[in-house]
Amino acid sequence: MPEIAPIHLTLLMGPRIVAPVPQPVTDALLSAQVTVTAGQRSGFQLSFDLSHRGVISRELLPGGAFDPQVRVVLAVTVSGTVSVLMDGVITRQEVAISGVPGQSTLTVTGEDLTVLMDLEERAGVPFPAMGPAARVSAIIGRYAQYGITPQVIPELIPQAPMPTQRIDFQKGTDLAYVNELAKANGYVFYLDPGPVPGVSRGYWGPEVRLGVPQHAINVNMDHLSTVDQLTFGFDGAAREEPVARVQIPATRTDTVLPVPEVSVLRPPLARRPAPALKKRVIDDTAKKDAPQAFAETLAKVIESSDAVSGSGQLDVVRYGYVLRPRELVGVRGAGITYDGRYYVKSVTHNLQRGSYTQNFTLAREGLIALHSTAIP
Repeated sequence: MPEIAPIHLTLLMGPRIVAPVPQPVTDALLSAQVTVTAGQRSGFQLSFDLSHRGVISRELLPGGAFDPQVRVVLAVTVSGTVSVLMDGVITRQEVAISGVPGQSTLTVTGEDLTVLMDLEERAGVPFPAMGPAARVSAIIGRYAQYGITPQVIPELIPQAPMPTQRIDFQKGTDLAYVNELAKANGYVFYLDPGPVPGVSRGYWGPEVRLGVPQHAINVNMDHLSTVDQLTFGFDGAAREEPVARVQIPATRTDTVLPVPEVSVLRPPLARRPAPALKKRVIDDTAKKDAPQAFAETLAKVIESSDAVSGSGQLDVVRYGYVLRPRELVGVRGAGITYDGRYYVKSVTHNLQRGSYTQNFTLAREGLIALHSTAIP
C-alpha cells in the first residue's frame, strides 16, 4: 500500500521473528482491517492483489509465506508517530481467482498472539500457595519468545490459600484459565502490541479508566468537527445488583455479602450513574471462601456497570491522530447529557488506498460528565 500523507502503513511477517515484507508485497496490499475490542481477542484481515505473474502467486503463496500460524505485525505512522495496530498470526487464507485482470485476490485472516495461548489443554497443572496474579505471571512468562512481557496487577482481594487448605489447579488452555481468573476478580486480560514492532505487553488487571484522555472527538462543531455523526444509547436495564451468600465455617450459617463499591477498580466518569434495576443471585458462592466470593461479587458489579454507549466513525487524516482502544477520550458537541469523557470500548481500523477510517464504540456508567471536556 503506498504512503498516504501523512499516513504510512508498515507490514512485517515471519514464522516467529518478523521482518519487513518485500516491496512487491507492500504494493500488492489492497486493504487492511484491524479490530480491537475490550473483552475479546483482536483480529485482522489483509487483502492482496493476486496477479498471475506476481511474486505472491509465483513464490510466496506456494512457499508457505501466508500459511496459518505465520506471524503478522501491522504498524501505522501518522504525523511521525508510530502505532502498532496488531501483532498476531494468520489463521485462515482465501484465494479468489477471476478471469478479469486485476480481480484475483488473496485474503488472509488472523488473530492476535493470544491465539497461541489457546492451542493446548493444560488441565491439572498445580499452583500451590499462589494467588491469581502469581499464577497469571507464570503463565504469561511461557510466551516470552514472542516478545510478550507480563504486566500483572495484584488482585484487590488477596487469595493465596495455604497448601494444607487448598491447592488450585489449572483448567483448560492458558488463555481460558487466565481469562477465568480475570473475570473472577473484575479484571481483564489482553495483549497490547508495541510500543515497537515485535514486542507486546500482556496486561492482566482492572480496565484502565484513568489518565490523560486522548484528543477529543468533536461533533456538530462546524470546522472543528472531527466526526460527522455520533450515536448514543442509554440502557436502563443494563446494571444489575449481584447477591452472593457465603457460609460462616464456625457457625455453619449463611450470610449475604455487602455489594462492593465498584469505583475501587473503575473510577466514575458520569455524575448520574444508572441505577441497578435488577438483582441477580451469583451461583455457588456458598461453597467458596469469603475472599473468593467477594471478588466474584465485585466482578459482577463491574460487568454490568456501563449503561451508556456511543458509536461513530472518524477519518484519521481529519482527526489527526490514531484513536486508541482501552483508553479514555473526550466528546464535545453532543450536549450536556452526553458530552464528556468515555472509555473507548472498541476500534476497527479500516485502511485502503487513499483512506484511513476508524469505527469506534464508547462506554460509561451514566449521564452528564463528571469532568468537562474543555476547548483547548
